Amino acid sequence: MFVQILKSKIHRVTVTDANLNYIGSITIDRDLMDAAHILPHEHVYIVDNNNGERFETYVIAGERGSGQVCLNGAAARKVQPGDIIIIMAYGMMDEKEAVDFRPYVIFPDTATNKLS
Repeated sequence: MFVQILKSKIHRVTVTDANLNYIGSITIDRDLMDAAHILPHEHVYIVDNNNGERFETYVIAGERGSGQVCLNGAAARKVQPGDIIIIMAYGMMDEKEAVDFRPYVIFPDTATNKLS
């Protein structure tokens, strides 16, 4: 049997922009993506700590080292720049693999969205 397990988490990052007129998705600094093992176009779940919104979208790689976290398209209506969000990606694996799996969780500085 396969189970869905948390694979990656960017815990408490600050939204830098919200672009309603973009096609859709979330743009994330490539350094954060790499550290959390999140791939371009990967499906992610987002939780906004400021307003309680929960939604899902896919990832676009942002400029490396920029600290960029931008919600695009309709998702831009669910956040405000300055909001603190959590970004999570899940993976499917068999139960035996899931028992020992440890997710990739990172804790960026919320002032800069950069890793220490």
